[in-house]
Amino acid sequence: MARKKYHRGRKREKKKSNLILNMILVLALIVFAVSAYQLFGIIKGYMDGRNEYEEIRDLAIESSGGDDEPEGFRVNFDELLAVNPDTIGWIRFSPEPAIINYPIVQGEDNEEYLHKTFSANENTLGAIFLNAGNSPDFSGRNSIVYGHRMKDGSMFRHLQDYEDQSFWESNPYFYIYTPDGREITYHIYSVGQVEDTSDTYLTSFASDEDYQAFLDMTKEISLYDTGVEVTTEDTIVTLSTCTSASDEHRFVVRGVKESEVNLNQ
Repeated sequence: MARKKYHRGRKREKKKSNLILNMILVLALIVFAVSAYQLFGIIKGYMDGRNEYEEIRDLAIESSGGDDEPEGFRVNFDELLAVNPDTIGWIRFSPEPAIINYPIVQGEDNEEYLHKTFSANENTLGAIFLNAGNSPDFSGRNSIVYGHRMKDGSMFRHLQDYEDQSFWESNPYFYIYTPDGREITYHIYSVGQVEDTSDTYLTSFASDEDYQAFLDMTKEISLYDTGVEVTTEDTIVTLSTCTSASDEHRFVVRGVKESEVNLNQ
């Protein structure tokens, strides 16, 4: 009798153990399925975003010169404005990082294009956008352009290539094109990591002295000395993206306006 009770007890324990194992297996499968779905969503988001911007380039870029001929590059802003009336420019690096080749928009605030692409699709890539408080013609003393640091290398991810001084030496310029036909050449003079509350993001200055102090600061905190001179007669563009350091840090590349030509003339 005791043996029968023992065996029944063992069977109950075995069934209970199997039930727990089955529950763990089901939970593991659910976690795996959810994770796989989330991963698929992330990958699909990257692909959709990159495909969209490829289509925008095909639509808007009329011609492109070689690495030594940035003046051969043309943007059809009529096409861009038809897609998005918030278009205020196009940014391009030549020769590298060539992947940074995007339209620039300006929203009513700095939240609008964080997760909305140029074509107004919800996507983590967002758009490259000008600070809402800046003049859309890039005439301000410090125009700030934002872009995400995407893991697939898109948007402003490759700004951090400028951590290496040798990369800057080979690629010291970027170009901004505007709807009124201007091609503006910017000479990169300062790069580095800052906090998101840094004075780097000041856009107005009470006096020339304040502006000069700001410019001096941007050179002092640069990762390396570029030797590029900047004075109160100059205007700059600050390109800003996130970093892997923390949510409170940003990586910035600052360029001083070196020249401007009207491509319509």
